[in-house]
Amino acid sequence: MARIVQKFGGTSVADLDRIRAVAQRVKAEVDAGNEVAVVVSAMSGTTNQLVEWSREIGPVHDAREYDVVVSTGEQVTVGLLAIALQNIGIDARSWLGWQIALHTNDVHGSARIESIDTDKLDERLSSGQVAVVAGFQGIGPDGRISTLGRGGSDTSAVALAAALNADRCDIYTDVDGVYTTDPRMMPKARKLERITFEEMLEMASAGAKVLETRSVAMAMRYDVNLQVLSSFSDQPGTLVVNEEQNMEQQKISGIAYSRDEAKITLVGLPDRPGIAAYIFGVLADNHINVDMIVQSASADKTQTDITFSLGSLDVEKAIGVLKAEEQKLEYKDIVGDVDVAKISIIGTAMRTQPGIAKTMFSVLAEKGINLHVISTSEIKISVLVDTNYTELAVRSLHDAFQLDEA
Repeated sequence: MARIVQKFGGTSVADLDRIRAVAQRVKAEVDAGNEVAVVVSAMSGTTNQLVEWSREIGPVHDAREYDVVVSTGEQVTVGLLAIALQNIGIDARSWLGWQIALHTNDVHGSARIESIDTDKLDERLSSGQVAVVAGFQGIGPDGRISTLGRGGSDTSAVALAAALNADRCDIYTDVDGVYTTDPRMMPKARKLERITFEEMLEMASAGAKVLETRSVAMAMRYDVNLQVLSSFSDQPGTLVVNEEQNMEQQKISGIAYSRDEAKITLVGLPDRPGIAAYIFGVLADNHINVDMIVQSASADKTQTDITFSLGSLDVEKAIGVLKAEEQKLEYKDIVGDVDVAKISIIGTAMRTQPGIAKTMFSVLAEKGINLHVISTSEIKISVLVDTNYTELAVRSLHDAFQLDEA
């Protein structure tokens, strides 16, 4: 007997027929003799509608009341799935975040999980009852409903799997695993049987949409075995595992891209100690996340230019913040550009295989693709390029590294 946590996203529970199909998948695990907890999202499109209503009724609103509204989508889904399971002979009950209880901090709208009470769930699972748990929600220290923000349901599922000492956490989505790159862009993309937590974390942060960064980081921290599967097929998925469980890689694992990028260049800054710390300090104080950074000094070392990338939605805010600091920073110009994309190659092979960077840069140069910014980590190389070169860059690199071959 194994203890399994299954998570189903919004497209998997988009209507009653799909909820019935999910019930059958849950039943298959129960029939196999496993203890099962199921975490579900709101039905597809529901959360967006609830968010929109909250914004329409009051553009400036109490975040605690916002959480009350947007958490209701999951309440509907857990009730419907529990009923569907009961109707096919499975003992099941629904659990909301406050009923477990899943305790969070007090940052309503994007709360972080602090602890989960599992005594009641343990007892029910051990007795053979299926727990149908609302993802995305918990209870704050003020006793109010809280929501976890982007990727909250995935994060709920991984946290629950860790707290319950589950043998595996299965994430069901509308894709059947993790691919070497986006199959819509590269039809020859290959599904990976296994990928390491570290690689998956880098791919998620670089733009891959399969899993959210928060959930992968939590799975890595608590050593939760993840499996990415499709709700709409019975094909094997992709296992996300510790590096020790994966054979030594001979090439990179995948290519990720993101078009939701922008860059800002501060031109003619005084080249003095502390200038970069001040720039990125004021950006951090205004909750603006910065990704790639490059600095170039003038020949006489009196001036410097600093270029950095950030999410395209933050460009106007960031420029406004930096313009307010113009007198202190003494820069000559500030230039924003939203017509850029980030291309990343990822793989633990970079630790042991030389020449990967050379291949990447050579391929992009041969295709006439100019690089605005370069950033590296131990298992990732990212570059910023013009948006119109995104598909050419991804396809060319996929071919160059022969990722369609096992």
